[in-house]
Amino acid sequence: MRNFRPKKEKNLSGLLFTTLLTFVCASLLSAQLLAQGNITVSGVVSDESGELLPGVSVLEKGTNNGAVSDLDGNFTIQVRSDESVLVFSFIGMRTLERRVGGQTTMNIRLESDTKSLDEFVVIGYGTQRRKEITSSVATVSVEDFNQGGVRSPLDLIQGKVAGLSITRTQGNNPNSNAAIQLRGVTSLTGNLEPLIVIDGIPGGDLNLLQQDDIESFDVLKDGSAAAIYGTRGNNGVILITTKKGKAGAARFEYSNYFQREVIDRKPEFLSPSEYRELIAQGRIGAGNDLGSSTDLYEELINRNNVSQYHNFAASGGSANTNYRVSLFINDAEGIALENTRRQIGGRVNINHRGFNDKLLLQTNVATNFNQANLLGGGGGDFEQAIQRNPTAPIFHPDGSFVETEAFNNYNPLSRFANRLNERNQQAFSVDGKLTYEVIEGLNVSAFGAHQRNTWNDRQYRSMLDFDQRPNAQYQGTGYAYKSNRLDYTNIFETTVDYKRIIASDHTIDLIGGYSYQYFTVENFFVNNSGFTTDAFQDWNLGAGSAINNTQLPRPGMGSSKQDNTLIAFFGRASYSFKDKYYAQAILRREGSSRFGANNKWGNFPAFSIGWNISDEGFMQGISEINNLKLRAGYGVTGNQGIPNYQSLITLSTGGVYPQEGVFYQTYGPARNPNPDLKWERKQEWNFGLDFGLFNNRLTGSLDVYNRETVDLLHNYTAQQPPFVRNQIYTNVGSINNRGVELFLSGMVMQREDFSWSMDVAANSQFNKLTSLSNEVYTVSWLEFGGLPSPGNLGNAIRLVEGGTVGNFFGKRFAGFTEDGKWLFHKADGTTGPASELSEQDLAIIGNGVPRYMASWSNNFRYKNFDLTLFFRGKFKFDILNTQELYFGNQAWLPNNLLRSAITTHADLNDSPQYSDYYLERGDFVKLDNVTLGYNFNIVSDYIRNLRVYVTGRNLITFTGYSGLDPELQDTGFTTGIDSRGFYPRTNSLTVGLNVGF
Repeated sequence: MRNFRPKKEKNLSGLLFTTLLTFVCASLLSAQLLAQGNITVSGVVSDESGELLPGVSVLEKGTNNGAVSDLDGNFTIQVRSDESVLVFSFIGMRTLERRVGGQTTMNIRLESDTKSLDEFVVIGYGTQRRKEITSSVATVSVEDFNQGGVRSPLDLIQGKVAGLSITRTQGNNPNSNAAIQLRGVTSLTGNLEPLIVIDGIPGGDLNLLQQDDIESFDVLKDGSAAAIYGTRGNNGVILITTKKGKAGAARFEYSNYFQREVIDRKPEFLSPSEYRELIAQGRIGAGNDLGSSTDLYEELINRNNVSQYHNFAASGGSANTNYRVSLFINDAEGIALENTRRQIGGRVNINHRGFNDKLLLQTNVATNFNQANLLGGGGGDFEQAIQRNPTAPIFHPDGSFVETEAFNNYNPLSRFANRLNERNQQAFSVDGKLTYEVIEGLNVSAFGAHQRNTWNDRQYRSMLDFDQRPNAQYQGTGYAYKSNRLDYTNIFETTVDYKRIIASDHTIDLIGGYSYQYFTVENFFVNNSGFTTDAFQDWNLGAGSAINNTQLPRPGMGSSKQDNTLIAFFGRASYSFKDKYYAQAILRREGSSRFGANNKWGNFPAFSIGWNISDEGFMQGISEINNLKLRAGYGVTGNQGIPNYQSLITLSTGGVYPQEGVFYQTYGPARNPNPDLKWERKQEWNFGLDFGLFNNRLTGSLDVYNRETVDLLHNYTAQQPPFVRNQIYTNVGSINNRGVELFLSGMVMQREDFSWSMDVAANSQFNKLTSLSNEVYTVSWLEFGGLPSPGNLGNAIRLVEGGTVGNFFGKRFAGFTEDGKWLFHKADGTTGPASELSEQDLAIIGNGVPRYMASWSNNFRYKNFDLTLFFRGKFKFDILNTQELYFGNQAWLPNNLLRSAITTHADLNDSPQYSDYYLERGDFVKLDNVTLGYNFNIVSDYIRNLRVYVTGRNLITFTGYSGLDPELQDTGFTTGIDSRGFYPRTNSLTVGLNVGF
């Protein structure tokens, strides 16, 4: 076990820390070099992107002497001496103090104050000032995004939101998705991921987003915030706002990066010499020395991988019509061979006002064309690299591949040479919103959107592929497969909103609306074999002779179509008294075609209140407290993320029925009907406290929540008769989640040329299955995490009524016999081998769900340099190390083994068994992101700003886990299992450029 594990890039980390120390020392030295004398100071003020800021207040501290920047951001001010301090302030920006120090020219860059109480937060069908928010809503703006190259837009906010778990279970595999979960699991069989809303489109497609097109993420975490989305708010809501056009002169922005993946840590399997040593010891037969020395793992690595990303955007326009257009190329290469994803696309936003500014038209169009090579990167390939005989050559002397027919053995490089597996995908969305101001404060809007996703998969196995060999079932012929999928969504929503201030003390904000959404998905596939030439590949499916040759596997063909409709009426009322007391109520009534005839419609109410304590008279004397607000909310949400038609009798094919020499296909019921099928409902309480201290140098929020999800859906045994089938999908169980979330943001230090700010996000989560059965439908337990063969080891995780989610359930290790056989504890206190154990001897042996998560972000600025250090960690959970379970056991011989099989587990001489012997603590802290950037001071009519940066990701891991990486899937019910087919985790090194014209 290790307490600390440095990564290969530790020298880079050391360099960055050394650079930071140099900056700090230089800053302290320069602060001593002050001169006296009257001075005229002039300069220019801009924001973080380089945009010039007019109207910035420039004040000589301690005096009434001041100036304001002009339209071009220029300012000039006469100050008393070089000891004077200038204070720069602007709405929405952090106030900056700068000592003159003999300078006559200053270039000032102000940072956005995203924590400002007057900042508007997206809350679903509208916005509110942060000061008015009464629910649990977290905002991450563009300046707080994780930097460097990302595989998914959600990587930008990984670790930034307390309670939101984002994990890439396959590392930086470009063809994998991030697993996301907010505040724990809420369903047994339904959707577990938060609803994604992109520019008002519920169920938005993340493929249509690139990192430079995103303005902000707003996360609706509790029920009182998410209830406005009704049946899809059970798991929370992530609102993504893209960048929009702004009035002004034409602006152009170009961003790029180049990224290299480097292996973080390689599995420690036996080398050829160590394998031959086992042969010499007689532990492996002499015939297993095949005369070569091969490192298959190394052969599967793409050491020359380079990913690149380019984004070019143009924006501008007038006050009445403005636009933003962006185009991108995103070419991602994985660390594995034959593992790429190439994307190209764009996004257009146009906003137009008319009718004396009463009518506003907003429209967005986005598209993404991408091609993925799915042939490499599979976990099975790297499993072969561990277990394949290291003395076996890859090729025969004649250049053909060395193959094997042993159990679970194949040559991955042979597959790469003789197969193809590709996906061509096209994603598209268009939306438009028309808003008309009827009278002051009263607006009527209509919103429509269409979102479409199409992909075509193609696979081919050539005649030379080992699975197609002449003595196999395909008799030396080729195999082809094609499939097509189309899914699309049509959305229409209309809203009426009214906002009014009454007698200066009362503010009301009302919104009501109607929503209609139609979803459909179409699938088609076909396969054939018997190809006697590889010339056509999969482009002439009818040429395969298996259509007529019954000695070959039968060709396959299938198609399907499913759809569902969602209709809702919703309303929200917000009230403010003296901008100090707040209340909000929400009601959404929604109907879904997915549910039973008796429960098509459901009501989802919410209520929340807020009290701005810091505005009370008794708080005015406490100068250390600038903001203190108490929040409380309760909300009910639903989950309609289940398969279609579960409440209906559907038909499936049976055998064929002969009649007068003709064989007719028969059909029968595929499931039992359930007209009472209804929503899973989550009832959630949330209590929160927002605060700002010490002139808002320290701000943050604290939330405590308790949620109970009832009417959980699952398949239960049905009585026959009256039911036709033996299973029925129905509402029975309940699950409870509770936890605490903390977010802190602070300005640690702010000097003339140096600043240091930090953010901390932390949370706890506790999950419990409170019920699983009722008086009609019962089940003893549910099991998850099936372990692969050999050994028939069963499932690793058991969920029981009253039990904790994620419990490992199995045998308790008691030691080995003298000849290396397993011994396990029994319930009666004795020990024995696995063959003597019964169900009563099994027990809870660990838990794979992290109880605590935390992140710590540090942002340093010295003159034009900026440095970010970002740490993430997860704590108090266990990991089942299946790589050790299988490949750390000498029973796997003569396959290759992990080195631990003859060291750590040298006493073991028995078949694999699942027990707590292979459970390890998974706690870890990662230095996840280090970014060093430099902003150039450029005086040019063509270039506004120029920034270059270098980023390292996943650099250092502090852990006691002996496996490759302790960060595994911690969402859903199969948590904490380190699979034996492991896509390599990598360190990412990125060099990037941002330039504005």
